[in-house]
Amino acid sequence: MSAILDRKRPDWIGLAIAVVLSVIILFPLIVVAIWAFADVWRYPALLPQQFGLRYWSQTLSRGDVWEALTISLQLATTVTILSALICLPAAYAFARLSFPGRNLFFLSFLASHAFPKFGLLVAIAGIFLNLNLIATFWGVALIQLVGTLMLMIWIPVAAFQGVDRRMEEAARDAGAGPLRVFWSITLPQAAPTLFAAILMTFVSTFYETEGAWLIGAPEIRTMPVLMVTYINNQLVVQYGAVLSVMLWVPSFLALIFARRLIGAGTFAKGFGA
Repeated sequence: MSAILDRKRPDWIGLAIAVVLSVIILFPLIVVAIWAFADVWRYPALLPQQFGLRYWSQTLSRGDVWEALTISLQLATTVTILSALICLPAAYAFARLSFPGRNLFFLSFLASHAFPKFGLLVAIAGIFLNLNLIATFWGVALIQLVGTLMLMIWIPVAAFQGVDRRMEEAARDAGAGPLRVFWSITLPQAAPTLFAAILMTFVSTFYETEGAWLIGAPEIRTMPVLMVTYINNQLVVQYGAVLSVMLWVPSFLALIFARRLIGAGTFAKGFGA
């Protein structure tokens, strides 16, 4: 009986921690969202005196906003394609093949996340300076490609490991060749998780800021870099807030969709490589 009562008793400490964390995470987002739709908000009022879309029209009428959006989409698409071409075959090899140094090579793809990111970017920037890649599209693409390796290796490895081997064996027993088995059995089972990894790679590249700013400035300005510029240099708070909200929406939608495709044990399975 006491065990049953203990299970029904609420975990007040856990609930309190969850509430505090929610407030810490959501409060700044709510404030920025309010600023984006506030035409007039003067201290000491807790809420804007006037709501409207005036700053949305002003922000969207600026040419640098659309130029930055175009560059961000081009970079995200380019980096995602390159990352898929490089990482997906490697992920299949790590998941299915046995070769000397397999675990070492696997962990090497994650090495970029084992050190302070900005220090790594500064070191790479020194190399790019000698290669004339600073303030170029391909310089930013390469620096962003480094940041995609973990997502495009870790998650696909788990996807290929999660394929039902019995179905593959049954197809081979029925006379299907290796390529037919891959296209008909392996890929359809792994495809949802692979698509989620590609989607998350696109989103993370679209929102990457430090590399784009350090390598791309002043010629290449992505949406996040432009947003930071607005926040730091513009007296009108609403410009930066509008860009922030514009960046949130596709991110939320993409991450919700990816979460439906990626199971809770996907990352844990990746350790099995």
